[in-house]
Amino acid sequence: MDRFSALTVFRRVVELESFSAAADDLNYSKAAVSKIIKDLEAGLGAQLIVRTTRSLHLTDTGQAYFEKVSDILDAVAAADDGVRSDSGSPQGRLKISA
Repeated sequence: MDRFSALTVFRRVVELESFSAAADDLNYSKAAVSKIIKDLEAGLGAQLIVRTTRSLHLTDTGQAYFEKVSDILDAVAAADDGVRSDSGSPQGRLKISA
C-alpha cells in the first residue's frame, strides 16, 4: 500500500477511535487496517497507537504525528479542490468571430 493511503487509514482509525469502524468506512477488512497500521509503525520505528481489547489511544508520538498528517491530508484535499474548481471554467481571453 502506498504511503498516502496508509496515512488516510491512520487518520480514520484515530478519528473513529476504532479499527473496525475505520475498516467499514474505508471498505477494507479489519485485518488489512491492522496490518497497515502495524506496517506504518514499523516503518516509522515508533508506536503510534496503544491497543487494548476494548479501546485504543494515541501515544504522545502518535498524537503529534496525527496532527501533522491531518494538516497534510487537508492541504492535499484543498489543492485538489482548487484544481477542480479552476479547470471547470474557461479562463483568459475569449475571442468570438461571427
